[in-house]
Amino acid sequence: MTSSPETPQIGRLSSALPFWLSLGLVPLSALAAIYGGWMIALLPLSTWYLFTFLDYLIGKDTQNPDVETPDGQLFWYRLLTLLWAPVQLIVIFGIMVYVMQTNHLTRVEEWLLFAALGILSGTIGITYAHELMHQKPKLERWMADILLASVLYAHFRSEHLLVHHRYIGTPRDPVTARYGESFYRFFPRVLYQSLVSSFKAEKAMLARKELPWFHRSNPFWRYWALEAGFLVLAWGIGGWWGVFLFATQAFWAVFQLELVDYVEHYGLTRKHLGDGKYEHVLPRHSWNASQQASNWLLINLQRHSDHHYKPNRRFPLLQTYDDDEAPQLPYGYPLMTMIALVPPAWRKTMNPRVKDWRTRYYPEIKNWKPYKNATNPMPR
Repeated sequence: MTSSPETPQIGRLSSALPFWLSLGLVPLSALAAIYGGWMIALLPLSTWYLFTFLDYLIGKDTQNPDVETPDGQLFWYRLLTLLWAPVQLIVIFGIMVYVMQTNHLTRVEEWLLFAALGILSGTIGITYAHELMHQKPKLERWMADILLASVLYAHFRSEHLLVHHRYIGTPRDPVTARYGESFYRFFPRVLYQSLVSSFKAEKAMLARKELPWFHRSNPFWRYWALEAGFLVLAWGIGGWWGVFLFATQAFWAVFQLELVDYVEHYGLTRKHLGDGKYEHVLPRHSWNASQQASNWLLINLQRHSDHHYKPNRRFPLLQTYDDDEAPQLPYGYPLMTMIALVPPAWRKTMNPRVKDWRTRYYPEIKNWKPYKNATNPMPR
């Protein structure tokens, strides 16, 4: 890991405040709903574009906090993630009520507004849900379920915990983007395969307890109930148009999630040891970025190798790694996801880096075709 001459002090409110910048999306969402038009563009401009610019100005943060910092000193960080679920629901449904009652926006503006709100629920909401689902307290896991259900993607918790973390970098993980696979091929594939693999993983867990898949302890019942509840609420506010607007923000939130998933592990594979077995997960199996501003926005999600090493480590304590331990992206996630939307630019940027990664870590592997063409994501 990167050594630092000075261990950052993270127990104070002042050290946590940069991560609270995400709350700035709330007044921007209100302005977009009130004025419509070009004001709707404030949401994408203030996240991916603004933070890409801030990354350029501020640079990288390679300091590592003390991993032994007790939870009691992380109050302001934990509070942020816990508050976000009620904040997000108030924003989405409060704006829906406002839009339906005032009727001052055109249908196109309403669609654009809720597509933009998907930035709030995807960039922030799902990222915070990812943090919360890894923690032990039930309240935090419930907040994760609520946030994910609000974008109609509640099964992501099962997929992430039971499939992705176990099978990362292997053909059994739908979320590990294959070398040469464009995002536009990855996205529909992962939507289907993640749903199937997460359900099969929960079904297999119940089978080991000699219980049927439809047993009440299957979390999919909770997922479906929460999602249905949000859809009913949207229908109650705006009828079928309200359901459509709610589904619009959900789609764009999931679109952003899978864009990030695509970037995080593109082309990185664990070495196959034979007989269906793979090497242990190592820091080298995730792409990392140390850009400070985008790590504020994404609560250190870009320190991804350490997250896979210690999944329940809270985000302010995540560690960064040197280049010789983990592969580094040239830019932060916001800019990398924009590049991913242009396949030729993505291949030009990333394919040489994947080839260099293979040469550095696995010089003994001469034939990478089985890794490139692996398509079976289902856990056995």
